[in-house]
Amino acid sequence: MAQSAGIQIGELSRRPACNIETIRYYERIALLPVPVRSAGRYRVYDTADVRRLAFIRRARELGFTLDDVRTLLSLSTNDNLGACANVRELAESHLAEVRAKIADLRAMEHVLADAVRHCAAGEVPGCPIIDALSAG
Repeated sequence: MAQSAGIQIGELSRRPACNIETIRYYERIALLPVPVRSAGRYRVYDTADVRRLAFIRRARELGFTLDDVRTLLSLSTNDNLGACANVRELAESHLAEVRAKIADLRAMEHVLADAVRHCAAGEVPGCPIIDALSAG
């Protein structure tokens, strides 16, 4: 692999704002390729590694699992039309999960808002928030 940039791990961690230990972890689980080593045994990365790490970080920020990220990375190197369909399928599945979480969060918001309102109004004896949490 040609090392066009000669980037060390500290610089790599700063570019997409990723912890050094996370970079090492991504190497151990093969999301990032094992980098070449300099004569001084330092890890040396190139600009492709920076792009790949940024891709991983963004996918993780969007809530994709590590397995999903691995799949997306493998599909991103595939130039056929089927790859795009597979990416869309994965994204649709993830979107459904996100929408389900949003619905759960809205339900939680409603329960908590009611409990806080009842507590502030003193409408219910005892503590409505404790009662709401106890009710499951």
